[in-house]
Amino acid sequence: MKGFPKARVDAPLRGHLLFDAAFEDGAMGTVTHLNALEWEVGVRGDTLNPRFRVWYHFAISNMQPGQKMLLHLSGFSKTRSLYRDGMTPCVRSASRPQWERLPPNLVYYYRSPRHEHAYVLSFAFQFDRAEVYSFAYCFPYSYSHLQQQLHRLDALSLPIYRRELLCRTLQHRRLDLLTISSPENLQRDASASAADGRRLPVVFVSARVHPGESPSSFMMHGLLEFLLSDEPAAVRLRALCLLKLVPMLNPDGVFLGNYRCSSLGMDLNRHWQTPSEWASPTILALKGYMERYARSACWSPSVCLDLHAHSTATGGFLFCNSRGDPATFEREAAFPRALSSVAPDFAFSSAKFCADPAKAGTGRRALSDLLAGAHCFTLEVSFFCGLAGGKPAPYSQDGYCALGRQIGLALSIYHCNGIGSGSCNGIGNGQASSGAQARSNGQGSNGGQTGGSAQTGGSAQTGGSAQTG
Repeated sequence: MKGFPKARVDAPLRGHLLFDAAFEDGAMGTVTHLNALEWEVGVRGDTLNPRFRVWYHFAISNMQPGQKMLLHLSGFSKTRSLYRDGMTPCVRSASRPQWERLPPNLVYYYRSPRHEHAYVLSFAFQFDRAEVYSFAYCFPYSYSHLQQQLHRLDALSLPIYRRELLCRTLQHRRLDLLTISSPENLQRDASASAADGRRLPVVFVSARVHPGESPSSFMMHGLLEFLLSDEPAAVRLRALCLLKLVPMLNPDGVFLGNYRCSSLGMDLNRHWQTPSEWASPTILALKGYMERYARSACWSPSVCLDLHAHSTATGGFLFCNSRGDPATFEREAAFPRALSSVAPDFAFSSAKFCADPAKAGTGRRALSDLLAGAHCFTLEVSFFCGLAGGKPAPYSQDGYCALGRQIGLALSIYHCNGIGSGSCNGIGNGQASSGAQARSNGQGSNGGQTGGSAQTGGSAQTGGSAQTG
């Protein structure tokens, strides 16, 4: 338009760092440039709920090769943190997409006089190349990455696998439900009839009700690989049971980069008693789906397992419902014992048996009332490390996947020894076949290849920041 000067936008000078979190599962608060070397990034609260400020995931660009930076992360809502135990942020760059943890000797977690003695995480970093670098609280696993993995699985047309849409979220993302079993059991499930009159076990496993707990997605990834493999323990489990997996129970929260809440700022794991269509549609849909199996003439819910990650504990443990009755304790303890027999990070001594009234709204507590006879557990794994040989061993993405395969092996042992029928050909009595044990263990807490005959699309890497459709 005549009479108005043209806008002029100058490119920032090379070396003036640019911060960005405008991508899927990105999260970053206010950025402050303190001096030539120092920057401060505030940790952003969850959508509509500033109480939870833990997850961060942001990118930095426009650096010069060799440029140094001292970065301070402030505003954490928790003072207790695994940073005290040596946990460090995760980093990757455009040319090196594998996420890695920063060296601990460059990271400091301390009470800062500049921040009224609140805790601050500071780390020194040198950019060796002029490219985009990303930093995150833990290894990201995005909604779009999950969709890509499931599309690859769909293309395989496996006779032991079925995917369905359980509902849409408030922001119209998919709540996927995966069913895995033998072809005969899948037919039995589809027809909702049992010619033999028996009720076979059905297992429910869910993850990411708390969106920032990305290790649960890697465990789910490893579990899915095990269940679709040709390992004898996996084949036997598919013959004995129907397995229902919900890989991402809070897709909106994951996409928005929240740590604990949904798009409405709610902790969905406190809404299981009275879920609603307007506030917690994914919980409502899954609870109703489970209830149908509780009334089924073909199926009997046996185990309900909700996967989580813990921000202050090392290793892993199970929260277990307990009626306080010695007569039922051994059945309540059967799955924790099976898991501890194949996963050293989940020692039976660390299992927590309780009936805390304050947790009545959680899936573990509410579903134990809904699914009569089923044993419901919350599985927690550290955001940071296991304790291999008594020493802290930081988890990698493959390490979390290996834990998922161990969970699958434990489910097989549990159903062979506990409520399954028939011989398990040497898999029962707490023993795993050598092939299954080797694949589930990988390389201890820290590694392991994602093997199996039916891959979930290769690596469990997050594949960048692809937006959802």
